[in-house]
Amino acid sequence: MKQQEISAELWEHIRPLLPEPKPASPRGGRPRIADELALNGIVYVLRTGIPWEELPQALGWGSGMTCWRRLQQWHEAGVWHGLHMLLLEHLRRNDALDYSRMCIDGSSVASPPGGPHTGPNPTDRGKLGSKRHVLTDANGTPVMFCVTGANRHDSVVFEEMIDALPAIKGKPGRPRRWPDKLHADKAYDCKRCRQHLRRRGIRVRIARKGIESKERLGRHRWVVERTHAWLAAFGKLRVRFERSITTHVALLSLACSIICLRTLRRLC
Repeated sequence: MKQQEISAELWEHIRPLLPEPKPASPRGGRPRIADELALNGIVYVLRTGIPWEELPQALGWGSGMTCWRRLQQWHEAGVWHGLHMLLLEHLRRNDALDYSRMCIDGSSVASPPGGPHTGPNPTDRGKLGSKRHVLTDANGTPVMFCVTGANRHDSVVFEEMIDALPAIKGKPGRPRRWPDKLHADKAYDCKRCRQHLRRRGIRVRIARKGIESKERLGRHRWVVERTHAWLAAFGKLRVRFERSITTHVALLSLACSIICLRTLRRLC
């Protein structure tokens, strides 16, 4: 009996989103690894952080390169983003997505192999790194993320992330997009960020430099820092091992979906 890395809930949600496999070649060749087995291998690599080529064959989930290719194919088909949005809808339907406030923050990630969306980290002696920017609801559920070089200031992608907030269905009426209020630390304390929120009808709660201590906002903003810790618990995201930004983003999307699924599971 083959081991299972994924939960039945994860497979149940992702299965309808998967594209139909291409028909087998009439010339023969190796049988195609089943999608469920490949997903087990992908989640195992994400969780442990091992190199793709070191995925143990004894687990029965195919080779690491097969799982890597399946990750890429499903990313191009929009599977990972679709899974994240689907789970956010389920959370909203169960009153588990709290739009009373959202929190935003960035966290630097070491990046040994280089590649796009990297840069010298000013907080780590100029070593190469990436920065993960995350927007969460009041519970710390990841709703939106993006990746930049570690040398990019947090506020540079602020407007882009706010405007990229998805409209989440799940309840009667119009989908919900904007939070009532947004919490952020002093890195976002600039006129441009405040004006952008006001134009969207979002109340501003950004710490002011030289006026407010970070502890005062920490009563609500700590949830996004916890979310960064949740993401860093995935071995493949603790350090950015992937040179390809598409692979890194695909793994981030899957990790966000797993975090959403954990919350959803507690409601059932």
